[in-house]
Amino acid sequence: MARKRSRTSTAFSSLKIPDYRRLWWAGTFSFMAVQMQFLLRGILAWDLTERDGAIGLIYLVFGFTMLIATPLGGVAADRLSKRTVMLWSQLVLSLAAVGMGAAVVAGVEQFWMLAVAGFLQGSAFGFYGPARVAFTTELVGREQLGNAITLSLLSMNGTRVIAPSFAGALAGVAIFGIGGAYMVAGGLSVLSFVAVLRLPKVPPVSRRGPTNPFVEMWDGVRYVSERKHLRRLLISSFLVIMFGFNYVVFIPALVKDTFNLDNDSWVGLISSASSIGALAVGFWLASRADQPGRWRVMVITGTIFATGVVALAVAPDFWMAVVIVVVIGGGTSGYQTLSNAIALNLAEPSHQGRVQSLLQLSFAGFGIAALPLGLLAEAIGRRQAMVVMGLAGTVAIVVYWMLEGSDAETIEAGIPHEPAATSSEVSPGYVSYESTQSPC
Repeated sequence: MARKRSRTSTAFSSLKIPDYRRLWWAGTFSFMAVQMQFLLRGILAWDLTERDGAIGLIYLVFGFTMLIATPLGGVAADRLSKRTVMLWSQLVLSLAAVGMGAAVVAGVEQFWMLAVAGFLQGSAFGFYGPARVAFTTELVGREQLGNAITLSLLSMNGTRVIAPSFAGALAGVAIFGIGGAYMVAGGLSVLSFVAVLRLPKVPPVSRRGPTNPFVEMWDGVRYVSERKHLRRLLISSFLVIMFGFNYVVFIPALVKDTFNLDNDSWVGLISSASSIGALAVGFWLASRADQPGRWRVMVITGTIFATGVVALAVAPDFWMAVVIVVVIGGGTSGYQTLSNAIALNLAEPSHQGRVQSLLQLSFAGFGIAALPLGLLAEAIGRRQAMVVMGLAGTVAIVVYWMLEGSDAETIEAGIPHEPAATSSEVSPGYVSYESTQSPC
């Protein structure tokens, strides 16, 4: 019993830090709002067009915008106050949700409005994501970094259990509908904004003055390219997420067209199923994310994720698909958690924002690939396209494992302070936020 209590305490140790707890709640409200809109956008796009390609186009706008905004967001996270970056990003997310909800309530919604909302959300997320993850390091330190990232992803995956079914239920109730569901998502974004307001005003890590942001972006790319472990991790993550995670784009069409289930609640149910597995793996990882062996767990869970997409493509019926999506959710959670933790552990504080921005470009790739994959599904069939997606992700994981297998110990130990003989400059005089706090 004592051992069990100790492991439980370790699993939630980061939440004992008040400022991290505020950051965690801010992320939880924001994730809930975004996950609701993710489902609502797919439902509305299908209802307006009934085309896989049209759904893919909406996510293409989101992904292409993130592709442009995320590197700039990484520069902002390294050079500006992360709290300020998060506040402005959350404000834009709130306005996008409320605006789309108002259009639906007024009965004037059009396909182009979904594209505009996706553009705004992609822009805001491109800045919000790197700032939030990099802020985590400043609030908890490297010793609890894996635990803190695991809890953040646990929060995100928890909202993935609640948000789709909640959004689907609201959309199916006449008094709310899709417009009302969008309004609720906007309210959650406002709560996230309020939580961010309560975070400390930590000065930027860099002591250098303003420079050309495009030069800073290139410095981040060069920093990663000179470090083979970071380079391989980011490239493999980009390919796995870009191809594998696109299965979520096909969920509305898979349920409504392939399985002939018209009610939006079924879409919410199968979307929530992925988070059941994600939560289970997340709880298991919470007390283990900072322990040896996490590199191999990342490879294994990534393989489960990618091969699960292939299995979903050939699922004979809805309920078998639900079971498979549970497994996919567990693989996704493990892979995302550990790839984020390892990437941060391999990066110096002066470049963590930009490293995270490059890692999160995988979700921009996911959005960009949605349109060609949607068109591929229309050309060769939805199931066949999903098989291609799963196999592509599996190959990326296998190649990464073959290249990095002999260096697993180096990857797990991290190399936060490599010699300054590279072209990337390390900011002098860096003092972590945690070192400025009193023991109380």
